[in-house]
Amino acid sequence: MYSLTVRDSIMIAHSFRGAIFGPAQALHGATFVVELTFRRRDIDAEGLVCDIGAASVLLKKVLAPLNYTNLDAIPEFAGINTTTEFLAGEIHRRVSTALRNGELGLPPETFPVMQVVLRESPDAWAAYEAPPS
Repeated sequence: MYSLTVRDSIMIAHSFRGAIFGPAQALHGATFVVELTFRRRDIDAEGLVCDIGAASVLLKKVLAPLNYTNLDAIPEFAGINTTTEFLAGEIHRRVSTALRNGELGLPPETFPVMQVVLRESPDAWAAYEAPPS
């Protein structure tokens, strides 16, 4: 299987509920490096998984509403712990929607697997991998 990965970063603020989170229950900031990987069985006639420039623009557009935002203030996240794992899945869902809307110029079924990785640090990260939904 072939793959193409693009990356960007976001800076957010949020807090968590639950004793398991210790001091992270208080409002705090996080900076994530976000990697978006498209996988497909074969490359196209031009030798591409997808256009790297278009994929970079798509990722930046999907991340823009989250960047420099207090996630606790976003109504759709009310009552949700916006963990790194949750955010990886949320970004995957948002990229899937963009694909369905034709924003990459390729239908979602082009990619049997798409992966989103959020890196909190060089030592810790989380990912969500599934077909675009």
